[in-house]
Amino acid sequence: MTMRAAVGLWVLSAVICVGRGHHHPDHLGHGNDKASQDTVEDGSANSVSLVNEANQEFSFRLYRQLAAHADSQGKNIFFSPASVSTALAALSVGAQGETHRQLFSGLGFNSSLLTQTDVDQAFQRFLQRANNTSQEDASEGTSVFVDNGFKPKPEFLQTLKHSYLADGFSVDFSQAAETADTINKYVEEKTNGKIDKLVENLDPSTVMYLISYIYYKGKWESPFDPELTKQDDFNVDENTKVSVDMMNMEKRFHTYHDHDLNTTVLQLPLNSSYSMLLMLPDVMATLENAISPNHVTKWLKAMTRPRKHDVYVPKFSIKTSYNLNDVLSEMGMTDMFGDRANLRGISEEQGLKVSDVVHKATLDMDETGAEAAAATGISIMPMSGFWGPVPVLKFNRPFMVLITERNTEKILFLGKIINPTI
Repeated sequence: MTMRAAVGLWVLSAVICVGRGHHHPDHLGHGNDKASQDTVEDGSANSVSLVNEANQEFSFRLYRQLAAHADSQGKNIFFSPASVSTALAALSVGAQGETHRQLFSGLGFNSSLLTQTDVDQAFQRFLQRANNTSQEDASEGTSVFVDNGFKPKPEFLQTLKHSYLADGFSVDFSQAAETADTINKYVEEKTNGKIDKLVENLDPSTVMYLISYIYYKGKWESPFDPELTKQDDFNVDENTKVSVDMMNMEKRFHTYHDHDLNTTVLQLPLNSSYSMLLMLPDVMATLENAISPNHVTKWLKAMTRPRKHDVYVPKFSIKTSYNLNDVLSEMGMTDMFGDRANLRGISEEQGLKVSDVVHKATLDMDETGAEAAAATGISIMPMSGFWGPVPVLKFNRPFMVLITERNTEKILFLGKIINPTI
């Protein structure tokens, strides 16, 4: 049996501040040059809309898969759909045949309406739009770490550079500990220290890592007064209460009560065009089993007239970590993990497969704003009760959270807070 090379494909997403500078390995080239920043004029607006809609649908399908998994029971859920979809879209550049079909289908891309080029151009627009907001606390991009003895197809690297704005680095994966440290420092810089150890065990036969990051740190348009933050109970379930720091503010808020889902929705605007939506359901399962992009659209459109509320929201910091292999397989993306993987768009030299897809995320909420980070890793290895509008709105029991760009309704982060203290 011939020894096959390994590729690691990692995706990183973060909502955070600008990181510190680090020494980088040798550069293969930058994606942030003028050519890759030029607006894609020939990209169809319809294709961009189709990809955006697919990404939104994917967000909630992935959420439901995570929520259903035994590993998630009794735990907070928090992840970046934008990170995972960017990762898998970048991976699809190098996928062919049935592997490519499964990736497109799993991501919700209609292959009869969308080509790989359409998808690549759409993600280029998304990334350019995110980076053209000219605010320090938001950026998105990708990077690829390639073993100095591995030669990917030039067109694969060129597409990553042009469409996914990828920076390129040449490393020596046989020096596993040193290279892992290099990658981790890069990720730590992009997430301002929030994700400090994305790579924990690096296989020395790895030949490539792809990292996609989304960075954002938002400040509330109306910050909470720290003097009003008090200890209060949070009801994890009928039998469990935990003590939390409960922030409080009385002002006019945009809220909506969804009678179909028996859920009250609070919009907390962040700086620029981002918002956090907090969803307090009567029955969590009713909300999480039914929530869709159409609900988000409906809520945002209905929030036209702010009403005065006395709002209580817990202050917290949480971290999550997932291996998404089983989750993505259950969503139909199976072949990339086994000997049937067809990643010949990356290289014809050897058979490659995905060994792990790992996602890590953090969310910090305090009186000033929200800070979040997430990282998704795809390692390619060798084949072998009723709530009406009320004056007091208190998030003192499990609720869902969503960070969205209001104009495009792009979902940066999505989750469920069961216990703010874990």
